[in-house]
Amino acid sequence: MGKIALLFPGQGAQTIGMGRSLVERFPAARSLVDRATSVLGYDLAKVCFDGPSEDLDSTVVSQPAIFTLSIAALEALREEFFGADENCEAAAGLSLGEYTALTFAGVFEFEDGLRLVQKRGRAMQDASDANAGGMVSILGLELAKIEELCDQARENDILQVANILCPGNVVVSGTISACERIVELANAADAMKTIPLAVAGAFHTPLMKPADEILAKALADTKMNKPRIPIISNVDGKPHDDTEEIRNILVQQILSPVQWETSMRNLRADGFDTFYEVGPGRVLRGLMKRIDRKVSCSGVDV
Repeated sequence: MGKIALLFPGQGAQTIGMGRSLVERFPAARSLVDRATSVLGYDLAKVCFDGPSEDLDSTVVSQPAIFTLSIAALEALREEFFGADENCEAAAGLSLGEYTALTFAGVFEFEDGLRLVQKRGRAMQDASDANAGGMVSILGLELAKIEELCDQARENDILQVANILCPGNVVVSGTISACERIVELANAADAMKTIPLAVAGAFHTPLMKPADEILAKALADTKMNKPRIPIISNVDGKPHDDTEEIRNILVQQILSPVQWETSMRNLRADGFDTFYEVGPGRVLRGLMKRIDRKVSCSGVDV
């Protein structure tokens, strides 16, 4: 067994029916979902299993749902990949998934982490309702070219790189009109594909204000412990073990680009060669194949 890191998914990984097999197979997973229901005030299992999709896809529901089921998926990981969690030496999570990784590392108690995620989802949804925006995935162009296109398409609006996921896969985020302009420019620049994403707003841009301030207050009121393993930050691709630094960087994450490719390359440079995606979906496995085909990246069905 190589040097192991766990990866936790972010918003967008949700699908109707997710988690059903987990709670049927693992009593501990069922208990976790029941605990989440008590915190959230609605039947989390019902919305995950049965939808409707407009409820599950809302930021305020999808974030707590993915967080909870990713923690619950550790039960399946322990059965299918014995020792993977105990031998794990680092973890990372994509945007929302960073909270899951921090909870796995003991920084937050489960209920505290869930309350934070619920407040984060609500604050981001409120910011999206106040400032209409969108996100576009641009495939097949270099980062420098996409940054150049952002400069051309921005005009007097907000538009910036939001997610640097892997070579040839970058997401931009901004006002609706700026997103429409960059789609035209990217297509004209021979992008392989441009995909407007089904999200509530312009995540990881200043259009998310004042969600960062709301989250800062919630984090200040939440007990945090030093992580027992390194957790790689989305903001700079590095681990932080000081709780005040972690608080600050989680606030920055709301408005800053997600440096996923950098995070994965830094883990590889530190000798990590075995990765497990823990939570709904298979997005992170796909990204890892584009970043480095030499590494092993497996996962569990949720």
